[in-house]
Amino acid sequence: MTRLGESVARASELLAQDLSADATVQRLLTETKARRYLDLSDLSAKEQAALITGRAVEVLPGEEKLAERIEERRAAGGSLHIKLGIDPTAADVHLGHTVPMIVLSRFQRMGHRVTLIIGDFTAKIGDPTGRTAERPPLTDDDIAANLAGYREQVRPFFDFEKVGFRQNSEWLAPYTFPELLGLLTQVPVSQLLQREDFRNRLAAGSGLTMSELLYPIAQGLDSVALDCDVELGGADQLLNLQMGRKLMELRGQQPQLVVTMPLIEGTDGTGAKMSKSKGNYVGLTAPADDVFGKIMSVPDRLMEPYLKAWTEWTDEEISLVLRRVADKSLHPMDLKKVLAGEVVAALYGVDAAMAARAGFVAQFSKKSFADVEALPVVDAAEHGAEPVTAVLSKVLGFQPSASAARRVAKQNGLRLVIETGAGQQSVVLAEAEAIRPLAEVVGEALAKTGADAQGGSVYLKAGRRIAEIQGL
Repeated sequence: MTRLGESVARASELLAQDLSADATVQRLLTETKARRYLDLSDLSAKEQAALITGRAVEVLPGEEKLAERIEERRAAGGSLHIKLGIDPTAADVHLGHTVPMIVLSRFQRMGHRVTLIIGDFTAKIGDPTGRTAERPPLTDDDIAANLAGYREQVRPFFDFEKVGFRQNSEWLAPYTFPELLGLLTQVPVSQLLQREDFRNRLAAGSGLTMSELLYPIAQGLDSVALDCDVELGGADQLLNLQMGRKLMELRGQQPQLVVTMPLIEGTDGTGAKMSKSKGNYVGLTAPADDVFGKIMSVPDRLMEPYLKAWTEWTDEEISLVLRRVADKSLHPMDLKKVLAGEVVAALYGVDAAMAARAGFVAQFSKKSFADVEALPVVDAAEHGAEPVTAVLSKVLGFQPSASAARRVAKQNGLRLVIETGAGQQSVVLAEAEAIRPLAEVVGEALAKTGADAQGGSVYLKAGRRIAEIQGL
């Protein structure tokens, strides 16, 4: 049996037990945390290809071809050369950015060679994927600062000590205009304009610069320069990755295989991709308790894609727990706590995951918010004239922006909770109320429920986050 097979056997035994029990969950997290560093080199070529394909959207030209390439390299006494390009365009990283890094880590632990392309040259152009306007170029200082932050934040998911780094300015900066013209004679404009975002922008009358049009060419030249076997990228990067295959073929090289990763849906359950701009992300630098609570706030339907994206569980193990949920031998809440524990354990370790789990249970099993220690407080005497959205974003920091706070209200995730001796009453705040002054909204809620703020407490609840309102 392979090392992975032995780990799966141990974990599967635990997954069949009571997952509401802390002792069982701690043993499970210890097993699966260790698996993130497990040597996978004893897997056969077919097993390796299947493990990669199981977490991919597409493998081109196919899983069998990937297995054949692995076998081919092994027969020659070598290994695959895997490439992932990084455009260091942001200093803060969230869980969505870790998806390709986790798959890259598996390739690494299978014994393959990994190169990270630092897009210092292409970052100055700006990848136009999914954008409605041209992105402002970055400076060299911006790129250096963002890269340093990226490496540090993604480190729990990937071993940077066993990877090669290259900057694409090495080959793109000296590329001459005659060389570029010669290359462009072999690339139809129609192929570049296949991109849906390009077509949408042109149809809307938005600008499209030549630098953006040439971005896929620049990324494809990275593949030519490194002569890799496999390139990873998000599903939205497919046309860029295929350009790499085309340019390699034009140069007489063996075209790379392409592995695309899913774009993970954000925590708000709206279907939008996880992103900072939408406030539906889990930051890698967030405290363990916040990470745990954020995962616990997601809709149940996201548990399967989240398990696939951020754990080292196999399809067999995921199928096992989903069958248990379906036959009601496992409560969805207990599975979600395990999922949240997996993410915290990856970032901060198993002890931190168990502490966050205990804190969550202690907080949300309380019948009264007054029993919960260290709730944040907002002073209505000081901030009552500000809109609820501003209080959430600027005063409490519960949301990254006022617009993100409005989206929470639009999804019925914003409410006032009024506690008196008779118990709790909850008032859902609509989007229209979220943009009104806090004091007015609270006053109307108290009048509506017939409660007296002097005889109880009022709390503002946004998703899973709660603050007490004082000074009423």
